[in-house]
Amino acid sequence: MQTARLFVIGVFALLAGCAATGVKYTEMKASVPALKPGEGRIYFYRSASMVGAAIQPEIKLNGVTVGSSVPGGFFFVDRPAGNYEASAATEVERKLTFTLATGETKYVRTYPSFGVTVGRINFELLNAAVAEAQLAPLSHTAPTPSH
Repeated sequence: MQTARLFVIGVFALLAGCAATGVKYTEMKASVPALKPGEGRIYFYRSASMVGAAIQPEIKLNGVTVGSSVPGGFFFVDRPAGNYEASAATEVERKLTFTLATGETKYVRTYPSFGVTVGRINFELLNAAVAEAQLAPLSHTAPTPSH
């Protein structure tokens, strides 16, 4: 009985270490810099959940790594207007294509699903009202510098 309890505590401690721990979206929203002319903004985020917590693949935008899919985390990147493909790979590669307009903000939710051998990260493009409500409790994770 004691061994089982210690195992459960250890698993929860391990998974807690997988979650994002940065500044909350609600705390930093007002201090996010304005967009540069000709650019748009893309938010990537993932809700906090124990399901698939250990699966945190890199997120690529047009083949360039911009961050990771971290439970309870978000990050954003600013890019010139144009066509984009977001992707993440575990046992398979999942992709999402979209067009970013000048001054536009896109919200891309990532979420895990079960695969054959390991989990997968999927993408979903959401509108601002839904996404900002989901972003509110999430923590900022630094994007990977790529330009």
